[in-house]
Amino acid sequence: MKPLFTIHAGEYLVGLHVPKYLKALKPNVWIPAKDTGIDLLVTDSSNQHAVSLQVKYGKDFLPEMKKPDLRRSLRCRSWFTLNRTKLNKSQAQFWVFVLRGFESDAPDFVVIPKTELQQRMKGKHTSERGTLQIYLCSTKEKKNRCWEMRDIRREAERQIAEGTYKDPVRDFTKYLNEAGWAAIADRLKR
Repeated sequence: MKPLFTIHAGEYLVGLHVPKYLKALKPNVWIPAKDTGIDLLVTDSSNQHAVSLQVKYGKDFLPEMKKPDLRRSLRCRSWFTLNRTKLNKSQAQFWVFVLRGFESDAPDFVVIPKTELQQRMKGKHTSERGTLQIYLCSTKEKKNRCWEMRDIRREAERQIAEGTYKDPVRDFTKYLNEAGWAAIADRLKR
């Protein structure tokens, strides 16, 4: 028997956290009845302005890392596989990556406009089949940063652990948690 209603863990977590992060707007969160590539729709309280979201949920790979210094400095490290064609055709305005660390009390959210994600993924991590492989990590409270770490060198990993790494293309911090949700709030206020 085919289920009438399914929602994956990432969509559930985003749906729970949207009202928390956008509290002042009193948003509504909608689940589309048909899979069109948009996982959630967020509207303002009057349902006059809407933002569409594509949600990706990633497993935490930190417990499997054999680099204790890096593991101690990170909250979560997740791996996501994206289809470049689906990304380019996506009608979702924002993509939300849910990073749920094993030791964290709450997930981290990377909330990035689709156009920005496309730009950052140009020429990166593409296999012959058109899939994009990306690793997103979030650092612990003191540094509170977010980095894309696929194919990164050991020296760069050490710098991420120390909080000294700099690479604007790999830096996703401005889309992490409150900063990312702020862009959605701005869209809903228009």
